[in-house]
Amino acid sequence: MKVLWHGGTIYTMEAEGATAEAVLVSDDHIEKIGTYKDLKQFADKEIDLQGATMYPGLVDSHMHMIGHGEKLMRVDLSIIESSEEMREQLIESTKDLKKDDWFIGEGWNENNFADRKIFHRNELDEISTSPMLLKRVCRHAILANSSALALAGITKDSPDPEGGLIVRDADGEPTGYLLDAAQDLVASQVPEVSVDYLTRALQKSVDHLLSLGLTGAHTEDMGYYGHYSRPLDAFKNVIGDKVKFRAHLLRAHIAFEEMMENASYAEPFIDPGPMKIFADGSIGGRTALLSKPYNDDPSTIGVAIQSDEELKRLVSIARKHGEAVAIHVIGDLGLEMALDAIEAHPVPQGKRDRLIHTMVVREDLVARMQQIDVALDLQPSFVTSDFPWVVERLGENRLEWSYVWKKLLNHGLICAGGSDAPIEEADPRLGIYAAVTRRKPYETHEGYLPEEKLTRFEAIQLYTSGSAAAIGKENERGVIREGFDADFTIFDRDLFAGREEQILEAEPVMTVVAGEIMYQKGGQ
Repeated sequence: MKVLWHGGTIYTMEAEGATAEAVLVSDDHIEKIGTYKDLKQFADKEIDLQGATMYPGLVDSHMHMIGHGEKLMRVDLSIIESSEEMREQLIESTKDLKKDDWFIGEGWNENNFADRKIFHRNELDEISTSPMLLKRVCRHAILANSSALALAGITKDSPDPEGGLIVRDADGEPTGYLLDAAQDLVASQVPEVSVDYLTRALQKSVDHLLSLGLTGAHTEDMGYYGHYSRPLDAFKNVIGDKVKFRAHLLRAHIAFEEMMENASYAEPFIDPGPMKIFADGSIGGRTALLSKPYNDDPSTIGVAIQSDEELKRLVSIARKHGEAVAIHVIGDLGLEMALDAIEAHPVPQGKRDRLIHTMVVREDLVARMQQIDVALDLQPSFVTSDFPWVVERLGENRLEWSYVWKKLLNHGLICAGGSDAPIEEADPRLGIYAAVTRRKPYETHEGYLPEEKLTRFEAIQLYTSGSAAAIGKENERGVIREGFDADFTIFDRDLFAGREEQILEAEPVMTVVAGEIMYQKGGQ
């Protein structure tokens, strides 16, 4: 089946301002680009865009697809703006729980509260005696009440696990605030969910992502939910011939070798990616690993999730299997450790490593990144979520090389754009807007570190050619070009035109994956 798309503005994204009049799609790929007059003769079917604007398919370069679906199904604490409102929400949400039922909340963020309150387990006990696990927005910290701590066996005498911290009060008692690896002590006690539940969460996620105009996502789910086969089965249950969506699976280091030996996928819509490793934590939880102490807590430089030796060992395992790595790095010392490991064990020919987040960097580290084949996964919305409070954490002196998307692009580094959903909203319009304005929607100031603003073209490239290059698919996806995959995102207006808020107000009209319409506004 040859389908001719025409009747609107078609941005090929080959160069800034480059457009096409018509695109002929043959089954799942682009066959020809040209004028409507020249291509009409080849078409079995025509689709008139009716004035809408087409782009290469937008892809979120880093998120947690099942976690995003769970957030849509659970109590969302990320929208709460005061500690009192959070307390009231928890009371309402837990009032009908049975004694042994777990309550899991998503996304609390004390930086949204005027009093910056972090709840103590005793306060959570007053709300509910059922086990409670509340995930901080960064997913590098949780709050647990006494019932959850007891199930995990956490007491005053419990040692901090390697790569984690049990926060304690003045008497040495656990407060219920658990950082990084310490989270696992409680999370491991939560009853394992069924594959059916994972399938329902993923279906909800995919439906929502398609409705946002996303044609794919690079996702990390293969280290959670028990054995890797469980989330992998959910992906195979949801994505395939009927529902097309391009899911690139990062494989957690704990599951990587077994997946290399035993797992099967369903390419081209479900494909295996690099080994995922955590080097450090988050700035919000003061667990991102910095080369100098935190400005607002000089007693800490953060948490190294892996030792230097272990990080190098994990990278060497990936190389043994001919694979790349994707390393979570937020602090500059975390980034330095990751680069040490990558340089000690270079990436195989034809593969590309990934550094996820790269929020606090240094000029010397940027020079090192220029010497290796690496892509940087950026989350533009982190700017709007983290500023202005992040200045307290880092201090003014570190800001010159923090959240510096423009500098990274200007140094010739491959940059891709994502949301890290469910940590941030998955909507790519929010990410594009944040990259362009560096401020929250509809604010009027000049933006946080305004010299780091991207052009609209650069911002959209993060989600098109940038996301494609991050997985080595730059010769197959990311631009509208003959021979490339027929993945398109179609909005009701031109993201390059008008005031910046038009980016937020644009409505997805159609999402096309492999030549098939997977979402259409109004469901026609």
